[in-house]
Amino acid sequence: MKYHEISHFSHPQHTLTFEYTEFPFKCDGCKEIGIGSHYSCPTCNFDLHSHCAIPSATVSHPFYPKCSFQFMSTPPTEDGPRCCDACRKDVTGFVYHCRACGFDLHPCCAKLPMMLDDGEVKLYLYRKVSAPCHRCGKKGRSWSYRSSCKRYNLHVACVREMLVESWHDIYVGLGKGGGGGSRRGLPTRIPSLKDTLQTPHNRSKSKKSKCCEMAGLALQFVISAVLGDPTALIAGVIGSLMSRA
Repeated sequence: MKYHEISHFSHPQHTLTFEYTEFPFKCDGCKEIGIGSHYSCPTCNFDLHSHCAIPSATVSHPFYPKCSFQFMSTPPTEDGPRCCDACRKDVTGFVYHCRACGFDLHPCCAKLPMMLDDGEVKLYLYRKVSAPCHRCGKKGRSWSYRSSCKRYNLHVACVREMLVESWHDIYVGLGKGGGGGSRRGLPTRIPSLKDTLQTPHNRSKSKKSKCCEMAGLALQFVISAVLGDPTALIAGVIGSLMSRA
């Protein structure tokens, strides 16, 4: 076995190879969308986030200091359907679960960086914030990334929704209109900032434009983290793609 290959219990028939892609994929472990670094079986079109391919047996999180989250390949079923306490989306695959408290975290949500920093913009992860989200205009709901200047807030859940909407538009919507759902056309749609960011302020056009520009930059970093590959490279790729959308 080569150094960039692994064996995984969820796909025993073939080894998985470490790859990097600019195109979104659906993780066959947690069932969530991903992009960038991951492990793949091209023969079977099987993909895993890096966090899902090489999970920790247990993890802790500063938002839940009394909890110990155990990795599970299937969500517990004794209390019915589960949802992730970070993004508030359904848990249908790999999950970190706290048996004592009942909390659940998607693997990528469990590993979200507490701070995203590109040297200019710093975003901090909060369990709750009192300010509205720049995407939905609402407060609360899920974990949020907030800028150090406290002007820009983005729900983790809202970023996930944008990704799911883009995924659906390409693979379902374009298939009906002759576009063929080509994967090559996918990146330009993940995600467009047009009509997606709320601007809850009354400012001059120049200041409003600057505010939206900064919110868009913040969104790039949050997207890269939510997709499971919080690197400057991914943020740069997505940023350039969004500028062409």
